[in-house]
Amino acid sequence: MSESVKYKIIKILSEQALLDPSEIKDNLSLEDLGIDSLALVEIVFSIEETFNITIPFNANDPTNSTFDISNVSSIISAVENLVNSASGKN
Repeated sequence: MSESVKYKIIKILSEQALLDPSEIKDNLSLEDLGIDSLALVEIVFSIEETFNITIPFNANDPTNSTFDISNVSSIISAVENLVNSASGKN
């Protein structure tokens, strides 16, 4: 796992959840972090902008997506896969 990707994701999540980055643990869900659907959309936009990627995410039906948002670790992994695909590393 790329530390820079992880750090940037944790920073984005902590800003939306109004938490210190040290409070963002890999196994926590967005619900655990107190992130609602509006904050989730902001997170998706921020990740897309930060990493210059497009996330396959439907805000109207977030559970029906190939982008895994089940916990912090899965979000980091999904972003890493998208970043690697966009840069031709996969």
